[in-house]
Amino acid sequence: MATRFKADETFRDDYRYGNSDDAVLRFPFPFGEDGYMYGVNIEPHRRTGAGSPFSVAFDVDEHYVSECAERATMLAHEPGRCLVLPHMDAAQWDTLELIMESLAADYPEDFVLERDGLDWTWTNRPLGLHQAFRFGDAGTLPHPPFEYIARQAQGDFTLQDQRDGTLYIDGGIATTPADWSLAFDVGMTFHEWHGPVPLAHQAGVFDRALQYLMRVRYGHPARRLNWTLTINPRLDTSPENFPIWGPDRTTLTPENIGAKLFLRVELQSFFRLPRSNALLFGIRAYLASLDDLTRVPKWGRRLHRVIRDLDPEVIAYKGQTRYHDILVAHLAQFDDGAETSAGIAPDVAHIR
Repeated sequence: MATRFKADETFRDDYRYGNSDDAVLRFPFPFGEDGYMYGVNIEPHRRTGAGSPFSVAFDVDEHYVSECAERATMLAHEPGRCLVLPHMDAAQWDTLELIMESLAADYPEDFVLERDGLDWTWTNRPLGLHQAFRFGDAGTLPHPPFEYIARQAQGDFTLQDQRDGTLYIDGGIATTPADWSLAFDVGMTFHEWHGPVPLAHQAGVFDRALQYLMRVRYGHPARRLNWTLTINPRLDTSPENFPIWGPDRTTLTPENIGAKLFLRVELQSFFRLPRSNALLFGIRAYLASLDDLTRVPKWGRRLHRVIRDLDPEVIAYKGQTRYHDILVAHLAQFDDGAETSAGIAPDVAHIR
């Protein structure tokens, strides 16, 4: 079924990117009510909503082939975007096993995992890969095990080692980061990594989140949604490349904001790994333009109310200060004052 994938999308330069109607309707809209403030908002990663990003362990959608190509391009230019500390070797193999097993189970038409003891064979039909290797022997793979399988998954990942009563970021891959740097964050504790987030620390959000995450059990993953806004469908908004993407904030106008401004939602998932006892933290990014989202009446109304009423510190942290007024003015046309239902569901089966 590889033909369902868009293989020629780009996330830089000419930005050849778009969402089908189905992709819009399955978008993980992050606002369950008409307001927003930081919260723990972690829940069990149960399989819910047939066909939704929540119905599988690791979502594969129409952008899969193009996103994997973007990752390969990033790693070719900046190989340091994948870093794993030496003591995380077992976690590398844990990750490879988890993602291969999950993709093969959830998408058997696209991925096949065959095992004969430690001799494994992996087939990835969308990317045209067929690899025989020996589990535990990194020399039988073209890349280290974590990097090998992360190149074949959408979104970024961190490997978090649990010790000394906290979590440490001791590895990861970050080719699609939203204003954070893996090279800077490797070795940090959970609280250090989240240090820049305003208001949440005072509210004790990260203290509660850390306690929840350290109790995640093997076979019982968790998830949450996070969000920001980005100009153009650019996946890499890293601090290292700020001179490239930062000036985009000056390009928004009342006329182009609907097409150029994208809601970027991260489906963050947390998996306890069996051998290493580490946490695999998945950060899967989804992009949808304002023009896409406002085709769903409920989302158009709610997005206006959420953005209009944001705390000024959150506006600044989310990078909206320069364009917040024109954003609110643009979204106001989609808010007719009607009540919205609770939850994130679009409440429509088709969009106009």
